[in-house]
Amino acid sequence: KMAAEEEKRLRHDVMAHVHTFGHCCPKAAGIIHLGATSCYVGDNTDLIILRNALDLLLPKLARVISRLADFAKERASLPTLGFTHFQPAQLTTVGKRCCLWIQDLCMDLQNLKRVRDDLRFRGVKGTTGTQASFLQLFEGDDHKVEQLDKMVT
Repeated sequence: KMAAEEEKRLRHDVMAHVHTFGHCCPKAAGIIHLGATSCYVGDNTDLIILRNALDLLLPKLARVISRLADFAKERASLPTLGFTHFQPAQLTTVGKRCCLWIQDLCMDLQNLKRVRDDLRFRGVKGTTGTQASFLQLFEGDDHKVEQLDKMVT
């Protein structure tokens, strides 16, 4: 509720949350957004959500493929009418038709894995891309800055 009120007042979604967190934890108020840009916060958040969604979707799609393969094996010789250009054609089997669906789903699975593996996180580069503000936050310890960057990417 407080963040929503702050967003109305500030007309800025990220800063509304920065102010809300600062109110809830006053000792951290000065460093909550230190060195960050709104795009850094929003873009990385979107990428994390996408990655997590793909992590949920990929095993479910693999399970669908496996179960459909079992279904196809059970019906490998069950005849059904085949179609070409949406017109009735000659006989095929339910198993064969399932294999065509499986082929499409396997390509989808491969594409989604590639998308997940190719997500490029922005990391923590600061307002000018030099990481100077993060270096200030960590009192000159560039190893900590590198660790933070790796944690985000």
